[in-house]
Amino acid sequence: MIKNGSNLNKKGFTLIELLVVIGILAVLLAITIIAINPARQFANANNTARRSAVTQILNAVGAYVAENQGQLPAEVTALVAATPTTLNATNFPALCAQLVPTYISALPTDPTLNDGNGIESADCAAATPVWNTGYSISRDANNRITVAAPSAENAAVISVTR
Repeated sequence: MIKNGSNLNKKGFTLIELLVVIGILAVLLAITIIAINPARQFANANNTARRSAVTQILNAVGAYVAENQGQLPAEVTALVAATPTTLNATNFPALCAQLVPTYISALPTDPTLNDGNGIESADCAAATPVWNTGYSISRDANNRITVAAPSAENAAVISVTR
């Protein structure tokens, strides 16, 4: 038999208390998701890969120049000064074979192109090579080379000049 007032001694949470806790957790979760922002994190990771790739390409061209008595590759020398040109098989049919594998193991590609694995040296030596890095290269009047990533995300400007 239940006595009057025995319900007052029961331990537990009221519906209001549970709703307040769930509300607080929802607000904390929303703040965490906004702070982490997965899309921004992926964009930043892609931009980091682009910075690395641009530097690798420029280092390979620099190594080529150093080993060839200061002479730029012919296709780079032929560029119109201060005009960025997409680094692909159409614009630079011989450059890949000149750089890969002697100065760089593979030309890196932009993370948003294909699978981002880079161009293997066998692709450079193919009878009809088809490759596209997604990066651009330009030469100024003083033969300084700039490699840039035109598809950088989050309004980032990624380019390296030497």
